[in-house]
Amino acid sequence: MNGRTKPPDVGGTDAARPPLVRELLLVAGLFLVYKLGRQLATGHTGEAFHNARQVWDLERAVHLPGEGAVQSLLLHGDGLAQIANTYYATVHFPITAAFLIWLYLRRPAHYVWARRVLAVLTSAALVLPFVYPLAPPRMLAATHLVDTAHVYGPSVYGPPSSDHLSNQFAAMPSLHFGWALMVAIGLIVATRSRWRWLWLLHPLVTLLVIVGTANHYWLDAIVATAMLGGALALIHRPQRTVSTAGRGSERLAPDDEKVLVGAGR
Repeated sequence: MNGRTKPPDVGGTDAARPPLVRELLLVAGLFLVYKLGRQLATGHTGEAFHNARQVWDLERAVHLPGEGAVQSLLLHGDGLAQIANTYYATVHFPITAAFLIWLYLRRPAHYVWARRVLAVLTSAALVLPFVYPLAPPRMLAATHLVDTAHVYGPSVYGPPSSDHLSNQFAAMPSLHFGWALMVAIGLIVATRSRWRWLWLLHPLVTLLVIVGTANHYWLDAIVATAMLGGALALIHRPQRTVSTAGRGSERLAPDDEKVLVGAGR
């Protein structure tokens, strides 16, 4: 012992960890509000198709690549289309939940930051289908795209007239892409491995999947990125400092410090 006091690892495992039960309720509530909110925004079929034609025409006017170019890669064989459909159906929620769990256990300060960013992003995304309902490209005849989930399976959607579990006219923004991008950003910020930038493959693959399966337009991902950027600007991430022992440590921005101090009481 040299008499020195080890500085607290505020951003790491020594940071104050919010109560588990409260966090489970908050995250579960976030998912439920997301699902219920999208269902409440149903019933705008005509407007959704009108907006879909606007989005399609706008993308062509600004010379965005055609969604069909991505889909054509998936249609070379049933296997690729099925893999993409499975990725779309099964990866979205589990990997986001695993991301939050890992941060909660290993990077509590980053967990609070990431959960708050996801909450702001998701809340903002719930508003858009009310003011701008949007039919996905697989439903718009002008796109000439294939509904790969319907043709090759598996599909998470039923016929729009009888599907009461989801709002298929809430294509914008794509939370599949927004959440995937936040997972990558969160892990890049919270870790120091030289390989951490490979996490960007997750949103990249997600982007190709949502476009290639004709569930989203490019613009859905662009809007999700802009909304995530706004959330990241509002919610300050934990800041890394250098401890007196020469080792990297982390500290929270003022707003996040208040959150963790309150959680530790």
